[in-house]
Amino acid sequence: MKKMNYSKDVDVLLIELNDQPIAYAEEEGNTILHYFEDYQLVLIEILDFKHSLSEQAKQELFTV
Repeated sequence: MKKMNYSKDVDVLLIELNDQPIAYAEEEGNTILHYFEDYQLVLIEILDFKHSLSEQAKQELFTV
């Protein structure tokens, strides 16, 4: 994993796996998978991230 970023404003988690340019994307439920042209996964985008977590996981991740 190269980089991970959570955007609180829109509740999206982005997991960047490499620096390849994105050629296309596939959406599966609340997850969007972004690929390079050779089917190499580049970026994972999880929409409504907090909504998909259990209460315990929310407390562990977001409580300061």
